[in-house]
Amino acid sequence: MTDSRLAIIILAAGQGTRMKSETPKLLHHLAGIPIVSHVLATARELDAAYTIAVVRHERDRLVDVITDQLPDGLVVDQDDVPGTGRAVEQAMDALPLGFDGDVLVMNGDTPMLDVQTLSGLVAEHRRSKASATLLSAYLDDPSGYGRIIRHSVDEPSVDRIVEHRDATESERAIAEINAGVYMFGVAELRDLLPQLTLHNAQGEKYLTDVVELLRRAGSEVSVLPVAESWLVAGINDRAQLSEAAAKMNALIIRGWQLAGVTVHDPATTWIDLKASIEPDVTLLPGTQIRGATVIARGAVVGPDTTLVDCEVGAGATVKRTDAELSVIGAGASVGPFAYLRPNTVLGANGKIGTFVETKNAQIGEGSKVPHLSYVGDAHIGAGSNIGAATIFANYNGVVKNHTEVGSEVRTGSHNVFVAPVTIGDGAYSAAGTVVRKNVPPGSLAVNIAPQRNLEGWVAAHREGSAADRAAKAALTKAALDEQGPDNSTPAASGAENPGE
Repeated sequence: MTDSRLAIIILAAGQGTRMKSETPKLLHHLAGIPIVSHVLATARELDAAYTIAVVRHERDRLVDVITDQLPDGLVVDQDDVPGTGRAVEQAMDALPLGFDGDVLVMNGDTPMLDVQTLSGLVAEHRRSKASATLLSAYLDDPSGYGRIIRHSVDEPSVDRIVEHRDATESERAIAEINAGVYMFGVAELRDLLPQLTLHNAQGEKYLTDVVELLRRAGSEVSVLPVAESWLVAGINDRAQLSEAAAKMNALIIRGWQLAGVTVHDPATTWIDLKASIEPDVTLLPGTQIRGATVIARGAVVGPDTTLVDCEVGAGATVKRTDAELSVIGAGASVGPFAYLRPNTVLGANGKIGTFVETKNAQIGEGSKVPHLSYVGDAHIGAGSNIGAATIFANYNGVVKNHTEVGSEVRTGSHNVFVAPVTIGDGAYSAAGTVVRKNVPPGSLAVNIAPQRNLEGWVAAHREGSAADRAAKAALTKAALDEQGPDNSTPAASGAENPGE
């Protein structure tokens, strides 16, 4: 149910220069979705009356993501005045004047922050009736973070927040940091935001200065420490992104393990947030389950396998395979060393084997492509077997053409199907055949010319080579073998033994 007294402001205007990337910081992916998408999803769960995102750098790219997830949300562009205080000030201008509830302010780069923590902050703020309530955390290394300053260690309320660049040495020694998540009463926040100045080390309007202004006015500012500091960890560079990814992945894997999925090596297994896995699935080391991949009960995936937006049927096995936008049927077998490109569909109990590449290929129930083959732009019926080293030649340099292989077809090794071509049900093809014409049902396709052996070719064209020497030695041995035993011996000539 919508919380009619709650408004959320998401700060997403930062440039993210420490990422050193052409991609905006908030659009870097974490567990398969952009960083900001995690924050937006959490905000949506709170079901506030108003959700406002403040953007600036690469605003169009960010707005596409924001409006997709929060179609009813508001987007505000921050002007040239820098700082979180200015961002909130402009967001407040978009909030209806008749709104008289509470305002939750959060950063767009804290993807680990969950709805339970935020719900706890909202509840604590309303219980304490403080003018502001903020989240804090204790860090072993608080460098770079604003510090929570209290009158004394035992003082429950906050005196002020000092940013790292503006802090004294003694203040920098404080381990409690500002998590950048705040609850404010809307009326006091509206009154105080215009009083913020740019008089600080960074020349920005700090939202944190509102805390000091509240304290000067005699208002109460309370703080709620989080149980785990990683919950409020911001992401500013690639190292922090990697740390957050590892932590989130560990949480995702543990969730699946508790749901009945076997993960042999969590350290080398990666599962995206949108993946769906049924109980009794086994994931072997080096496996990546990406995108919206779905894996049915009893399947075994890995080792060393990457599935992106794939569907794996019950009891299937997928070993050392790279697959994207593909369907693997129940009981089917894929790999090792298979490459399934988009729109591959392998039927139940089918097989795509060793060193096989497929693309836009539908392979019927029980059909097999066991090894060393390429199947592209093709349909194979049920129960067929494609011989080793078979190529579906689908591209003529201009367009991709289709090959149709019927049911219960048996093709020989080293075939080439030159599309467009159709092989009828129950047809066979001989080894080495290049199929350029349609093959009727039940027929055998053969187009191999008689073999010719040009004797003496090596001696004539490669005289003195290793091949020539080997050939001459073999021919000499064959000639001697043909002569048989030496006819000069008495036994061989049939002469009487003089000793008899």
